[in-house]
Amino acid sequence: MQGRGELSRERSNLRVGDSMVFLNWLTKIAGALFVLLLLAGVPALSYATARRPELRTVPRRDLYFSAVISQWLLTAVGVVVALAGGPGLQATGFRAVPLRDFYFWVALLAAVSLAGLGLVLVLERRNWWPPESDLVLLLIPASRREQFLAVLMVAPTAALCEEFLYRGYLLTQISAWLGGHVWGWAVSSIAFGLAHAYQGLNGMARAAILGALLAYPVVHLGSLYPSMAAHFLIDAIALAWLGPRFLPRPSAL
Repeated sequence: MQGRGELSRERSNLRVGDSMVFLNWLTKIAGALFVLLLLAGVPALSYATARRPELRTVPRRDLYFSAVISQWLLTAVGVVVALAGGPGLQATGFRAVPLRDFYFWVALLAAVSLAGLGLVLVLERRNWWPPESDLVLLLIPASRREQFLAVLMVAPTAALCEEFLYRGYLLTQISAWLGGHVWGWAVSSIAFGLAHAYQGLNGMARAAILGALLAYPVVHLGSLYPSMAAHFLIDAIALAWLGPRFLPRPSAL
């Protein structure tokens, strides 16, 4: 009877071991598919979106809500993948940093990015730089209420979701697979640029450069928080002030 009991326990342990191996492979496959989604699926969807003429007639508020919902859904999937068998949230940059470092990097990133964006907009206004795509102009707030939505809904969503997806999850995974932060830095920045295909070549290049800047403190400090805060400031100021001030005023939708 004792021998049968030991044999039963061994078989049970084998089944548990096989299940763990299967789950491990399953989570690795899910992680690889999610990386592929960020590298190819999101850019393809962004490009396809830019070619849909009916979007030009959608109310701006609805565009804001659609963008916010889609980003949070994608982020929710990323969090599940990261927790299930990926690097985990702490490894993707959810870790505290000294306040002095936090304020320094937020101020530096926001100042450099907004100065560069302001210069580009001035050059565009003088016809010395390629103009923005019509979809970018469509997203610029045309009223106080739209500015309110852009600052309190669109900007924080982009800051939290995009930083986790590209500077957190994607940068971490690519760095681990290719054996260095340089590769993760480069690939995640390019992917971030391609994700803005709806903005045209001008917007994709700008987003890739911004992604590279925002990735530096993540690599240097191991934390997403400075980049998230800076990203929020950049988008909030761009949507609430720089865009309405320098770009052709959009019509109310």
